[in-house]
Amino acid sequence: MLKIHFSGEDILRTRVAPAANPVWEAVLSLHLLPKRTGDPLLSGWRRDVLRDLYREENIDGLRLLLALNPPRGYFPDFLTPYESMDGFEAGMEAVRRTPVSLLHRDLTLVANTRSLPADAGALARGEPDALEQLTTAMGRYRELALGPYWTHVQAAVEADRARRARTLLDGGVKGLLTGLRPGVRWDSGILEIPGYPNSRELHLEGRGLLLVPSFFCADMPVALLDPELPPVLVYPVDRLGGLASGKPEKSTTALAALLGRTRAAVLAASDDGCSTGELARRLYISPAAVSQHTTVLRNAGLLVSHRDRNTVLHTLTPLGRAILNT
Repeated sequence: MLKIHFSGEDILRTRVAPAANPVWEAVLSLHLLPKRTGDPLLSGWRRDVLRDLYREENIDGLRLLLALNPPRGYFPDFLTPYESMDGFEAGMEAVRRTPVSLLHRDLTLVANTRSLPADAGALARGEPDALEQLTTAMGRYRELALGPYWTHVQAAVEADRARRARTLLDGGVKGLLTGLRPGVRWDSGILEIPGYPNSRELHLEGRGLLLVPSFFCADMPVALLDPELPPVLVYPVDRLGGLASGKPEKSTTALAALLGRTRAAVLAASDDGCSTGELARRLYISPAAVSQHTTVLRNAGLLVSHRDRNTVLHTLTPLGRAILNT
């Protein structure tokens, strides 16, 4: 179990990241890549990325990058620096500036659990060429694995942020935190996350907690191992319509049902997330009519609906956003 200790100051300083984090998404997607699962939302992505990586197998540093990010177990804290909140390049610059002591510590922890390629030694010593090679490999991997799908990742994260905002308004910070995953508990200022791979406690000590919604986070929130680093908790979001590149097909029977002014208005009003009652008030139609239209949109794969107690929040899927923006 992971236990995170909050003070009153920590509660005030807890916030949700403003957008999808490209470095965290790249790193966590590496963990999912070797897994042979039946998840239809990721199966096509995994197949395409593995095919592209096979063609690019001569990328310098790729073998080490894969070795540092196994399907389960520890992966180095230095790969996901706090500076990545400012974008991928800011994150890579922070990786290149990682102190040698931290590189050596993180890579020693990895080497204690599995073997690493020979070039890990140069990385542990902080040799600039090794760090440059690693960040270049991360950039190339990001282009292959995330580039064609990034708008879908962003849409899923945006939808989650809309849900969290409403949860915060209705249930406060306690509701926000306990809604991150089934079974999460809040008890006297301590957030308890059962099922965590290793039992540990994190004391925030007035620094607050940054919540990072992630498309590629598997089913368990992730925290950095080093308690001295800025506290971050990465948690999984609903993957909505999954990953698909290319333009959406509009000629299907399901999408044909979308024709009509009211249904299009429901789709547009759901852009930033909207409850059934809010849609009814905005569009001057009954809640029953809203439910009918959202059912059609949901069946067409354009909306996803989440129930939170007595409220149903409707948000766009990547396909719905693509059609709305066409």
